[in-house]
Amino acid sequence: MTLHPDMQAMLDRRAALNLPGFAEGTPETARQAFLEAQAALPKDRGAAVRSIRDETVDGPAGPVPVRRYMPQVERPVGQIFYLHGGGWVFGTLDGFDPACRELADASGCEVISIDYRLAPESRFPIPLNDGWAVLSALAEPALPLIVAGDSAGGNLAAGLALRARDEGMPRLALQLLAYPVLDPDLRGESHERYGGGDYLISTEDMRWFWDQYTDPADRNHPYAAPAKSEDLSGLPRTILLVAGCDPLHDEGVRYADRLKAAGVKVTLRDHADMAHGFFTLVDLLEPANAEIRVVGAMIAKALEEEIQPD
Repeated sequence: MTLHPDMQAMLDRRAALNLPGFAEGTPETARQAFLEAQAALPKDRGAAVRSIRDETVDGPAGPVPVRRYMPQVERPVGQIFYLHGGGWVFGTLDGFDPACRELADASGCEVISIDYRLAPESRFPIPLNDGWAVLSALAEPALPLIVAGDSAGGNLAAGLALRARDEGMPRLALQLLAYPVLDPDLRGESHERYGGGDYLISTEDMRWFWDQYTDPADRNHPYAAPAKSEDLSGLPRTILLVAGCDPLHDEGVRYADRLKAAGVKVTLRDHADMAHGFFTLVDLLEPANAEIRVVGAMIAKALEEEIQPD
């Protein structure tokens, strides 16, 4: 598979920073590498929104910071609860601000970005519980609800969808999963082809991330590893994005196939020339902006059907 030239250019720019691989150091060095990579990017990216408000929600382990993006519409058509990527180890509200702005504008939904606690200081299920606390506290009963996330955030979104199904509430209209982390087994052709470290993350990075997030006894819990769930029926409509040049590609495709087999309505969008992380590279990678616009329109259409079914 050949990378899109702009995606390759982004990876080359990051490689020029000479940052260590995520698994080569400590959680602190991984966080520092993320911050250095973010500092090298242009500021003031993403669409304009009507308002942005920072607040906190009481969680079981303490306050959970959130950032709320209100789109430029008279009334939002839904709420998207967004969980950022970063291997459960790093990631900030600022780092994923452009993608949240763009998603709010493209979908007409309020986007609520969740600054969940990070591993290894806060291991499973603490980050998931932070997400659950925000979803429970801020969900508007009159609006359709969506859980969304990229990479490790996609894992948390999928885990929240499973928990919401199992507990019977809140009812979710949709889950949006961008190249989600789903399976700790790290198997498949995509790991063999793209797991060597030339495509942002490596298979060894993923093994290290799983070690930070979960104790061995928890690794097969379906809320920690949604691919381990034996029953995927009753989950909400799903939009699942994968990148062709990504070690995680195959586990995303397998999950989409299993969702379909369980009777879930699934849209799988497979971007053959993209690498892990592309979705959030707003105003840096044209396919990122284009994909958020397409996905935002799909969400708006799905929510219209939710409110006014055929």
